[in-house]
Amino acid sequence: MTVHDPSNLAAPIASGSALFDAMVILPCSMATLGAVASGAGRNLIHRAADVALKERRPLVLCPRETPVSVIHLRNMVRLAEAGACILPCSPGFSHRPTDLSALVDGLVMRVCDQLGLHIPLRPRWDG
Repeated sequence: MTVHDPSNLAAPIASGSALFDAMVILPCSMATLGAVASGAGRNLIHRAADVALKERRPLVLCPRETPVSVIHLRNMVRLAEAGACILPCSPGFSHRPTDLSALVDGLVMRVCDQLGLHIPLRPRWDG
């Protein structure tokens, strides 16, 4: 794993010529979501997300805040229209979780599903 300083806009992932398969921002603050939606990013996370969108690579944003304002909703729509997946950090209960780790695993499975990685951390809901 390579860790980059968020202020290092010269990092390889800041360029469309860098090859990466997908990007997930989890958790994603509304400030980060807004910066990515506007295209006016100020750090490496914002820039790498911009690269993912312009190169048509999967981008999953997991907003953490609730409630959301109209501004937040409009930014989410703007990103969805640009090709991003908005997957809120909201736990699912259809799989009848019994503890906190089951809620976390459910969210992780949903994120992985968006990336085409089908990891069976928990049994899936079968109706």
